Amino acid sequence: PVTVTIETRSGSISAKVWRLEVGRCTLLLLDSDVAGNAAEDRELTARLYHGDNRVRIRQELLLGVGGVRALKALDIDPSVLHLNEGHSAFAPLEMIRQRMEEEGLDFQEASQELAHHTVFTTHTPVPAGHDRFPPEMVEEHLGPLRDALGISAWDLAALGRVNVDDDKETFCMTVLALKLSRRANGVSALHGHVSRRMWQELWPAREEESTPIGHVTNGIHVPTWLAPQMHELFNRHLGVDWPQRSGDSEVWHGIEKVKDAELWETHLTLKSRLIDFVRRRAIRDATRRNEPQEKLDAIRSALSPDTLTIGFARRFATYKRANLLLQDLKRLLSLINDPQRPVQFVFAGKAHPLDKPGKTVLREIANLIDDGRFGGKVLFVEDYDIDVGRHLVQGVDVWLNNPRRPMEASGTSGQKVVLNGGLNLSILDGWWAEAYNGQNGFAIGQGRSHVDDEIQDERDAEYLYRVLKEQVIPLYYQRDSNGLPGEWIARVKNAIRTLGWRFSAHRMVMDYVRHCYVPAARGTSSELARR
Repeated sequence: PVTVTIETRSGSISAKVWRLEVGRCTLLLLDSDVAGNAAEDRELTARLYHGDNRVRIRQELLLGVGGVRALKALDIDPSVLHLNEGHSAFAPLEMIRQRMEEEGLDFQEASQELAHHTVFTTHTPVPAGHDRFPPEMVEEHLGPLRDALGISAWDLAALGRVNVDDDKETFCMTVLALKLSRRANGVSALHGHVSRRMWQELWPAREEESTPIGHVTNGIHVPTWLAPQMHELFNRHLGVDWPQRSGDSEVWHGIEKVKDAELWETHLTLKSRLIDFVRRRAIRDATRRNEPQEKLDAIRSALSPDTLTIGFARRFATYKRANLLLQDLKRLLSLINDPQRPVQFVFAGKAHPLDKPGKTVLREIANLIDDGRFGGKVLFVEDYDIDVGRHLVQGVDVWLNNPRRPMEASGTSGQKVVLNGGLNLSILDGWWAEAYNGQNGFAIGQGRSHVDDEIQDERDAEYLYRVLKEQVIPLYYQRDSNGLPGEWIARVKNAIRTLGWRFSAHRMVMDYVRHCYVPAARGTSSELARR
């Protein structure tokens, strides 16, 4: 394989470049486990969330500078550079260096020219989520590149500062990316608004709403998450070519012609499959922990295919509030143990290795399994991965998402549920703030935030209990003369018809092509940048 090397003030870092062809796309992978690297550097590409700021900046140096050098080594000359989050923000600096060398430009000329061909997508509405480094650490790692660019240490540091004259401000990767690009976007309409507010200081002469950060709402890759049974149903009623036309809203009107019984039977098949999967995984994990036999027997009979099943699976960051349901245990238990209309929950997820509060929330949820008051109506699935996530989004009746607004940039997990016949129950945050129409799922609250997190959590918990009791549960258990939940199924069809085309990767990619890639390739302005 090709090898790239990056010089720092304290030595060099090398990486092998592995090239894979994935469909029509070329994927390049950097591997730092090569001879000649220091022991700490051989681990840089072994795991994502690991180590301190020094490890982080070396990973980002490898991704940004190493990634551009990998393209050069393979004779790939991109017409558009798309930075996905600030982690890759060193990439434009290396491309600027190459253009200076090849075209005889100075730094100012090369950076201005490249910026017109650079797109930046930010994903993080939380200030603490944007990587920052002290200037001496930046100089250690970017010093040789800075020399080649012909700029001073002060000039380089200024590229990562909001206030260029504040030498106490740390170097921010997101600020660097915003300054070196001419097209920037958040990943939902609400996140675009939050990002404009967050970074408005970079454009002090502009009003907040004219800050040049637009939005392209995320979408999911449907073939990855769609259950085969639902795929077959769509083939029968939408035409076998529906995947090629999935970005056309007219395609999804065909869902209204599907008989309620057929759609419901397909959903119940997936739900039974989920329950069987969750039981098997829980038994496997309990056996590995040498749990007593009575615990294993209880798991085997946990959950019922006839009970309203709500799923929650994601990273256990505290702002995602996996434990919001536990604000009032008495009310929660009354819902779960209702003899006529019970509710059951399946949880899965992981916390960041360094996120102690997140781990505490995870333990709080996982321990519910051993609480006899829940009577086998709560299970936690360990070792969360794509396979676990796929089973959950394909089989639950309801997908619960209750982040603290407006901290959810987009939140694609709920999008994966839509085409599998489930309904979203969510805070009006991220994608759901623009997706919810009153009849294609359920909303928690009214889309408002309070400056006091504790008060906001109390209010949102109250809304959650209320919408469960007054809307979700009654609608699910309301059956017609054929034993079908007609109004529930109507809402499922509404969700598929109104959301299937809007929140797919097909639509998302076309948005990027129209609003970002084509204008960037031409070096022209775009509507996205002006939004």
